[in-house]
Amino acid sequence: MSSSRPARPARSPRAAVTAPPAALVAPLAALLVALVLTGCTALAQGGTVAGAAAGDTTPLAELDVLDDPRSWTGESLARTAQAPVDPVADDPQPHLPVTVTDAQGTEVTVTDTSRILALDLYGSLSRTVYELGLGDRVVGRDTSSTFAEIADLPLVTANGHELTGEAILELAPTVILTDTTLGPWDVVLQMRDAGIPVVVLDPHRSVETSGDLTRTVAEALGVPEAGEDLAQRSQAAVDDVVAQIARMAPQKKADKLRVAFLYVRGQAGVYYLFGDGSGADSLVESLGAVDVATEIGWEGMRPVNDEGIIAAQPDVLLMMSKGLDSVGGVDGLLEQLPALAQTPAGSHRRVVAMDDSQILSFGPATADVLDALARAFYAPESLAAGSLG
Repeated sequence: MSSSRPARPARSPRAAVTAPPAALVAPLAALLVALVLTGCTALAQGGTVAGAAAGDTTPLAELDVLDDPRSWTGESLARTAQAPVDPVADDPQPHLPVTVTDAQGTEVTVTDTSRILALDLYGSLSRTVYELGLGDRVVGRDTSSTFAEIADLPLVTANGHELTGEAILELAPTVILTDTTLGPWDVVLQMRDAGIPVVVLDPHRSVETSGDLTRTVAEALGVPEAGEDLAQRSQAAVDDVVAQIARMAPQKKADKLRVAFLYVRGQAGVYYLFGDGSGADSLVESLGAVDVATEIGWEGMRPVNDEGIIAAQPDVLLMMSKGLDSVGGVDGLLEQLPALAQTPAGSHRRVVAMDDSQILSFGPATADVLDALARAFYAPESLAAGSLG
């Protein structure tokens, strides 16, 4: 399975919202949602915890960084700080009606934003709406939207990440923002048949496209000025963290951590390596590391094989925490993929896991995700001791 990285569309402040054709990224997104819907289990508990959520608020620049980032052994669970929502505007007034062309080429006219649903696999869209200052208009949430300000709203997803038409219709939304990472697609069509404007956004996410996602959401809701402010604020935070990471990470490519983003669902026997165009490549590169899947020419998501993982020789495995938990922790992972023992990551048990809803969420939380992962990569000795199993 492969996916190519779509071109970033040009936008003017008041122009119709455009996005790359969904066909470029739909196969990758469809596979991801199918995998996530399979065999989700409880978040691994305990372990070494990186990030301010564990009480570590020391700036990255002040951490005791390892001279050799390959000198640590063990596992860590990176968590973001889950900072409170900080809207860029107080009670912004949408300029309506607004007509946009969504990522599938559908022209959608939004006339009312009093009851918003923003739904996707990672909760990025709902967080963006809140950060725009429109949180008081949101009427429901998806499973991945767990930040404090939205946590009490009713769920419209079931069995993990399946959209429920009845639950959505009960909330009488006046506009729905979503992408192709949630299904079944028939529910989306049902909402359109019911007369609800549905704006389908580009499912491709990366550090570089987070600003575009913010602007697209804001434009569809009639608050482009707030969208520009939020995009610039988020980008400034990302730039600051990336600059700090650049001072932590080795400068020579030969010395940089070699990272493999491994997606597993043990109950289904699913073991995938994320590569170029998956979003994981952008995350790894922003952390000052080498994405080994991209280096060996793997695109999108591809099943792991012994030859590929041994040839890649990763120093660190980056994973979703529920995936790691689904195979019984690091011990189970090494048992299920014995070839990992022939890599530095496997032989030293260097596994960094992060909650499924955070690690590839991007959007307004991008800087926090990078911050937490950088701590796990480059300053593990500053964390509490522990094991993920």
